[in-house]
Amino acid sequence: MNPLFDKLTGKAVKKKDISVEEAMGLYKEGQKDPFMLMACSSKIREHFKGSAVSLCGIVNAKSGVCQENCRFCAQSGHYHTEAPVYPLMSAEEIGEKGREAHENGAHMFSIVTSGTRVSTAGEWETIYRAIGLINASGALSCASLGMLDKKTAGDLRNAGLYRYHHNLETSRSFFDQICSTHDYEEDIQTVKNAREAGLTVCSGGIIGLGETMAQRVEMAMTLRELDVDSVPINILNAIPGTPLEGIAPLAPMEILLTVALYRFILPDKDIKLCGGKEKNLRQLLPLAIVAGCNSLMTGNYLTTLGRDTANDLEMINDLGMTAKLEGR
Repeated sequence: MNPLFDKLTGKAVKKKDISVEEAMGLYKEGQKDPFMLMACSSKIREHFKGSAVSLCGIVNAKSGVCQENCRFCAQSGHYHTEAPVYPLMSAEEIGEKGREAHENGAHMFSIVTSGTRVSTAGEWETIYRAIGLINASGALSCASLGMLDKKTAGDLRNAGLYRYHHNLETSRSFFDQICSTHDYEEDIQTVKNAREAGLTVCSGGIIGLGETMAQRVEMAMTLRELDVDSVPINILNAIPGTPLEGIAPLAPMEILLTVALYRFILPDKDIKLCGGKEKNLRQLLPLAIVAGCNSLMTGNYLTTLGRDTANDLEMINDLGMTAKLEGR
């Protein structure tokens, strides 16, 4: 085995942090021998996560006309796209979506709303009721509702929410190339507020925005410092009408190397492959699990189509693994 792979696999299994320099060394060697690197990251995944893969579904509960100018986003009010625009769904509609997702195999289900934050009492009341309905369906309730203060994070915890999702989107050093309508520190503080309230936290970002591998590693190191529970990795699906519509897609092997590095840097965390996985990985999608992810977003995304959950369950079974259906 490559001595660097052997050394850093041992460190990861012992939960000893690897450095930025070591991570970049893994990337350099992984470009020469990607399948050996993936075999090592698979070993780390199996050590901490066994053979279980969790599936997470989402609902675009409130869509469009977001005040933020994230350059990748179809729902930003700053760009002209074909993304749908509608107000917050009823609690019953959201709850029914959660029930259907859980019956189809989703372990978790998330309420996602567009906009910087939820601001009206009526919307909060709807969200609190929807959380109860999702929990009653058997799924673990999650939410992605924008910026969050400490009090509201506590209110969500009291309403029964299991996990709060808030992406950093990219590294601090690249963030001003992607969004200028809020500061990176606001995202950091939202993650901290959710954790301090006793919620489990899901936070990651999007790769393929034009960032370097070093900047992806930088984001992973920030997530490690924040001690998040789950790390979603999205791959850019360039949307017509957004500033990034013409950006070249990442090569599938580059995506798999990124997943592998994240497993080394975040050895005991859930690493969830999310939006853009089908379009960008194509026939190599199963290798993302081999490369180290132990969770998948299943079904459709916010404004784009995904995969039928039955296909994801078949893929997990074909890999000799099991879908996690119940429990925390």
